[in-house]
Amino acid sequence: MQIDFSPVHQVFSQLSVLPNEVRRLFHGRGRCYPSLEHLTIDWLSGQIMCSVFKEQDEKWLDALRGCMHDLMQTQLGQDFVQCIFIQHRYRHENQVETLFGTLEEQIVVEENALRFELSLGKKQNSGLFLDMRNGRDWVKHHSQDKKVLNLFAYTCGFSVAAIAGGAQKVVNLDMAKAALKQGRRNHLLNQHSLEAISFLGHDLFKSWGKLRKMGPYDLIVIDPPTFQKGSFALTKDYQRILRRLPELLSPSAQVLACVNDPALQSQFLIDEMHREAPSVKYVERLANPPEFTDIDPEGGLKCLVFKNQA
Repeated sequence: MQIDFSPVHQVFSQLSVLPNEVRRLFHGRGRCYPSLEHLTIDWLSGQIMCSVFKEQDEKWLDALRGCMHDLMQTQLGQDFVQCIFIQHRYRHENQVETLFGTLEEQIVVEENALRFELSLGKKQNSGLFLDMRNGRDWVKHHSQDKKVLNLFAYTCGFSVAAIAGGAQKVVNLDMAKAALKQGRRNHLLNQHSLEAISFLGHDLFKSWGKLRKMGPYDLIVIDPPTFQKGSFALTKDYQRILRRLPELLSPSAQVLACVNDPALQSQFLIDEMHREAPSVKYVERLANPPEFTDIDPEGGLKCLVFKNQA
């Protein structure tokens, strides 16, 4: 297949400035650009991260390097870009290849005027999933005076949004205690008091009693990994969560349930919710950010809003 990086060149040619906030600049994983299906390019407040998700031949990689070199010859690159690097996601070692400048591994970025810490280079995920921007914004605008439960909290992006939106209390649960520590730092970056925020480094399936005692909740966010070896298999374990959901909900609570497996459509969540928690009714699907175009509307992130009508 012929390598065509013209869509990437076109993205950069249409930019007169680079934004202050983080943004996906190029989303090849939406399968709209042949030969670039395994490439994403993110703007991280001074640094450009090119993520390659599948091993490519040297000709393809040289074309990507050449594209980034061309950018650095422009006024846009010279005025805004401090570093460009490739993250080879398919490698276990030597993942990062710096093309220009010096990689700054710990940075603070903004999204919708909220601040987040990112860790670049050593980990596959930076600490903030950019396709979830609209989900975090929705939570911010639906959290006033509410008690919020954030399941699979990771670095607590939803929690930051909820507190910024006036939440009364937020409970974050995730098995990865290091991620929760980063979540604490994210709250502190936004000058949030930690008094109304809990960070539980627990296995969800062993913590129902604790969560029930801390509830009920007016808003629950469920954003699980597609697969986590030894702890979570999406199709089987999502059912287990939804089955116990009603015991955690206040009478008119909202639920934001998410799935990011291209093989599963929105209807999977709608059907499972109807089967396991029939009092929780489907309301709407949130639109993904416009830069996350996908050849299949059901291929990317699915964020679905439900409401309890018990």
